[in-house]
Amino acid sequence: MAKNKTTASEQNVVDFIASFVSSPVKQQESHALVRFMEGVTGYPAKMWGPSIIGFGMYQYTYASGHSGEAPMIGFSPRKAAFSLYVYSGLAEHEAWIANLGKFKKGKACIYVNKLEDIDLDALEKLIQQTMNYIKDTYTIV
Repeated sequence: MAKNKTTASEQNVVDFIASFVSSPVKQQESHALVRFMEGVTGYPAKMWGPSIIGFGMYQYTYASGHSGEAPMIGFSPRKAAFSLYVYSGLAEHEAWIANLGKFKKGKACIYVNKLEDIDLDALEKLIQQTMNYIKDTYTIV
């Protein structure tokens, strides 16, 4: 079976932001997202793979037998937009993103150009709902 590419690492989150994010504004927003997500989740920021900042951890096993660990919530400060891993992709979670603001939706993430484009109260509710789903579905580590 293939080895998971996105695993927890000991890379320093602050150092990662300084080296990966070239825009001073995006660096500030990245640090603000770290503080925000730590406050909402209660988990410290930890690097996952080369470019994801995650919070909390759960174990999963798919029907195919593929298993691993992943952050409960996370983000990556990509050049074009923030990739927010705060969305399960389930239809019942659609209501939680209705008031989020300006974003694009992927299969299991949300793309946001800048933090001022979204409502942080709505994001907090979405994070809490996603965490509840993960806690009800998977093993929290």
